Amino acid sequence: MIKRKTGDFIVVSTIGEEVKAFLPHPLPPDPPIRFENKLNVLIERATLALGRLDGLTRLLPDSSIFLYFYGRKEALLSSQIEGTQSSFSDLILFEMGNDTALGASTEEVAQHVAAMNHGLQRLRDGFPLSLRLLREIHGILLHSGRGSTMTPGEFRTSQNWIGGTRPGNALFVPPPHEMLGECLGQLEKFLHSDTPALLKAALAHVQFETIHPFLDGNGRLGRLLITFLLCAEKVLNEPLLYLSLFFKTHRSTYYDLLQSIRINGNWEDWLEFFLTGVKETADQAVSTAENLLHLFEKDDRIIKDSGRVTGSLLQLHNLFKKKLIVSTRTAYADLDLGPPTILKALKRLETLGIVEEITRRRRGLIYTYSAYLDILKEGTEL
Repeated sequence: MIKRKTGDFIVVSTIGEEVKAFLPHPLPPDPPIRFENKLNVLIERATLALGRLDGLTRLLPDSSIFLYFYGRKEALLSSQIEGTQSSFSDLILFEMGNDTALGASTEEVAQHVAAMNHGLQRLRDGFPLSLRLLREIHGILLHSGRGSTMTPGEFRTSQNWIGGTRPGNALFVPPPHEMLGECLGQLEKFLHSDTPALLKAALAHVQFETIHPFLDGNGRLGRLLITFLLCAEKVLNEPLLYLSLFFKTHRSTYYDLLQSIRINGNWEDWLEFFLTGVKETADQAVSTAENLLHLFEKDDRIIKDSGRVTGSLLQLHNLFKKKLIVSTRTAYADLDLGPPTILKALKRLETLGIVEEITRRRRGLIYTYSAYLDILKEGTEL
């Protein structure tokens, strides 16, 4: 392991005590990262996995459906890392306007979805990945609920810390707010450097978390930054790589490696971890898409072999593919079928074991595509 100095500890006075805050050096690391055999192999494997992932949209009959739900899975996982208690079905029900799912935790996840979509749309429209865009995304991320009092959309103007009850017993104290301008300016410059995209994403994520420029929401925005950067650099045409599940699964290692970089400049171990996460996550996304394709094909065969009202069953099945959770009201609005036909088809799909009624009510019934939900929610269980 190469030992390198990645920043300076400086004494600052905050809330009545003196503490050592960390002021990171600008990227890229100096001395440069050593790309020995293991790292080179990992880069090659991660790049190939991203290529397979980027070709995923050609496998799917409607890639927008997968993107829609996969993005929501990321929002849920990223919010769970920060302590939000919500489930995949809660989020979908919340977006359907179902009052029973209304809650602060679910609303936070929905705001994460909105922030993610805003950032991606801005990039598609040609807006650069910049400090201004990060502030916009942050403003949406913390628009209401927990964190809404933490100056959404604005860089902090006071000292923050990570872990502990005060700066004096914190695990880590980021740079003082008076030096944020310099730190963030250097980070923005690095975002537009000619550093290879995967390496840039790995380094920029750590630097962002080390600077910790907002009073709240840094973890969620820092994880989104990885996906935004890969899309901005055209490594991915669609936002299909999200590392929150990998970081959640290996949370202790993730935090230890961030701290190791700050203390002894151990970028090599971080890159090994990050590239492993990219490959595993990309492979999991491809596997998820393939599992969904197999599920849809299997259930299409079951419906066609059932021999009764096949047309209406297939229409309803296609609606479940797009919405995952469907109420009778949604079915009435979206399908050119009469209510008696829809109710009969729903019951038939339930009998075939394809959908499950989850409300147990006589009216306003809500059904879920159970096996579809099980595939998507893997790793999100609380």
